[in-house]
Amino acid sequence: MRVLVISPHPDDETLGCGGTLLKHADRGDELYWVIVTGMSVEAGFEMERVKRRDAEITAVSKAYGFRESIKLGFPAAGLDMVPRAGLIRRLSEAFSAVKPEAIYLPHPGDIHSDHRAASEAALSAAKAFRCPWIKKISAFETLSETEFAPPLAERAFLPNSFSDVTGSLERKIEIMETYAGETAEHPFPRSRDSIRALAALRGATAGVKYAEAFMVLKEVW
Repeated sequence: MRVLVISPHPDDETLGCGGTLLKHADRGDELYWVIVTGMSVEAGFEMERVKRRDAEITAVSKAYGFRESIKLGFPAAGLDMVPRAGLIRRLSEAFSAVKPEAIYLPHPGDIHSDHRAASEAALSAAKAFRCPWIKKISAFETLSETEFAPPLAERAFLPNSFSDVTGSLERKIEIMETYAGETAEHPFPRSRDSIRALAALRGATAGVKYAEAFMVLKEVW
């Protein structure tokens, strides 16, 4: 199976479905990664920070065994200002190149505008007449983005699929800590404690020790 995960920013893939990606890798599935935004000197980041982020992406890609990491290079915290047609086109190109059977993407109700823009554009790019090979689309939840969305019905994350990550949660946490400055001590939402707590909550719902939860947006079988 060819599996593609869409990250508005590097670390969303790990927070949202890192344990599940590791399960896919263990099963021999082909994994691909689309990183929608990026750091650059032109965008105001120091060269050292850009180099450090590139090194983090390389390390994370190796940890999951991604066949390819596709960097779209759009400005971080500015996707809502990017012409939507251009974002859809770039995602369509990635889908056509990889031809994934399963896609993981951020929840379209997340508080971060980059997440919403990336999710909505991906769903448009993944229409059946454009990408008939896509059989399953699942939205993941991202700590510090999904749970901070306003309590409105149309923004709610309502999981209907659970992945048992009991055997891969600790590896997920180790990979997450590759990203310098993205984790901190509890009660920071991306702490080790918070990641385990969410996995324990989702696991209790599913009847396993630890789980990741998803909203299945499309499935053809």
